[in-house]
Amino acid sequence: MDSRRKFLQKASVALGAFSIVPAHVLFAKPEIRNKEGEIIKNAIVTPGDKVNLACVGIGNQGGSDVMSLFNTGLCNIVALCDTDMGAAHTLKVLEKFPDVPRFQDFRVMFDKMAKQIDAVLVGVPDHSHFPITMLAMSLRKHVYVEKPMGRTFNEVELMTKGAKKYKVVTQMGNQGHSEANYFQFKTWVEAGIIKDVTAITAHMNSARRWHGWDPNIKKFPDAEPIPETLDWNTWLSAAQYHDYNKDFINGQWRCWYDFGMGALGDWGAHIIDTAHQFLNLGLPTEVDPLLLRGHNSFFFPMSSTLLFKFPARGNMPPVDITWYDGVDNIPQVPEGYGTSELDPNIPPTSVGKIQPAKLNPGKEIYSKDLIFKGGSHGSTLSIIPEEKAKEMQSKLPEVPQSPSNHYANFLKGCKGEEETRSPFEIAGPLSQVFNLGVIAQQLNTKILFDREKKVITNNALANQLLTGTPPRKGWEEFYKL
Repeated sequence: MDSRRKFLQKASVALGAFSIVPAHVLFAKPEIRNKEGEIIKNAIVTPGDKVNLACVGIGNQGGSDVMSLFNTGLCNIVALCDTDMGAAHTLKVLEKFPDVPRFQDFRVMFDKMAKQIDAVLVGVPDHSHFPITMLAMSLRKHVYVEKPMGRTFNEVELMTKGAKKYKVVTQMGNQGHSEANYFQFKTWVEAGIIKDVTAITAHMNSARRWHGWDPNIKKFPDAEPIPETLDWNTWLSAAQYHDYNKDFINGQWRCWYDFGMGALGDWGAHIIDTAHQFLNLGLPTEVDPLLLRGHNSFFFPMSSTLLFKFPARGNMPPVDITWYDGVDNIPQVPEGYGTSELDPNIPPTSVGKIQPAKLNPGKEIYSKDLIFKGGSHGSTLSIIPEEKAKEMQSKLPEVPQSPSNHYANFLKGCKGEEETRSPFEIAGPLSQVFNLGVIAQQLNTKILFDREKKVITNNALANQLLTGTPPRKGWEEFYKL
C-alpha cells in the first residue's frame, strides 16, 4: 500500500493535481448482504443498484465495449477517458454520453474520481493494458480488460497476482467465452464426449493490417506531426519512446512487436480459449515456429505456423496445438470436414468483413475416438464426418443456455451475482501462451519453457523478452503496485 500511495502522490504532483484519497476511505468495503442476510462475495453495490463504470479507451473496440456494457442496463457510465478525444472513432460514445466527465490521462481520472468509480473498462492497445489495469486494481476497482491481457508474459503474471492480491473481480474481453461454445465444451468434457485430445489445429487466415507491407523493412516509420487532439506521451504509456506515425495508432499498433501481439494475440483468445480452459492445458513446454514467411524484426510475419507442445496433465495425454495465420497459409482439414460455415456473430477483422475462404477462423480438435470442428468466438463444435455425428447424436448431453453475455457476466460479477467466466486466473495462462508464441515469432526460433520455474531455458534473449524492455522513465512504479 505504501508503494501505491507514494506512486499516486508522485503522479499527482507530476500532473499538477495533488488530491490523494485517504486509504481508510479508499479501501473501505462495507459488507453487502442479500435479502436472506448472506454476505454477497465481491459485491460493490447493493442489489438492484448499478455499477459505476469508468471507460478508458472509447474508440474502435473500446467504443464497442462501452456500448455493450451500457446496453446491459447494469451500469452507469461515470467517466470517459481516451488519449484522443477529438478522433472520429470516439464521437459515437461522446455523443451518447455528452455530460459524462472526460479525461485524456487515466491517472488524472483516477486522481479526481476514484471514489466515484466501482469498475473500469480497459479498451486500449495491448501495450497499455498493464499500467491502467494495475492502477485500477490497486485502487480496488474491478476491471474488464480487452484481450490479450498484457503484451508481455511478465505483465500478465503481475496482473494475475494483482487480481488475487487486491481481491477484485476481473474479466478479459474474449466475448465468446460467455456464449454457446463455452457451455457446450464444458458439458461435453464433463460428459466424456471430448476426451483424450492429442492435437488441435487453430487458424485465422483472413488478411491482416500488415499484409501488403514490405517485409524487408529496416527501421520504424519516419516521424509525422502529432495530431493536436492526441496526447502522444500518454498513448505511448510504458513503451519506449517512438516518434509519432499514423501507422502506430487506430489499430495499426497491432502490427508492431513493440505495441501489439499480431494475429495470434488478436484471435487466439477467440479460438483456443475453451480448449485451453477445459482441457487444463496451462503453459506449453515448447513453441516451435514451423513457418514464418516475411519475417523481420519490427512487425509480424505475413504468414505464421506455430507449434505449441503441452505435456500430459493427470490422465490427459500431451496435446499439440498448431496455429496457422496468413492468407496463403491454410491448413489441411480431415476427410469428411464438410463446408466451413461462417458464424454471423463474428465481428469484422481490422480490414473489414471476413471474406468466405477455404477455411474460416476456427479449429479442428483431434481426440482418440472423435474429430471436432468449430469456428471462433461462441461458435459451437460439430462432430465430423457427418456419419459419425449422426451416430453420436443420441449420446450427446443437453447443453445449458448462457445466463448472461460476457459484459453482463462481468457487471453481475461486480455485484456479486455471478462468477466471471474469463477472470485473470483463467485468462492469464491463456494470454501467456500467446506471449510465448510472439517471442518465438519475433526471434524466429524454437523456445523451450520450464512450466514450473516459468523461464525459457534454451535462449537467454528469449528469456529476457518474458519481461521485455524496461518501462519508460516515469512509468516504473506501475510494475511495483
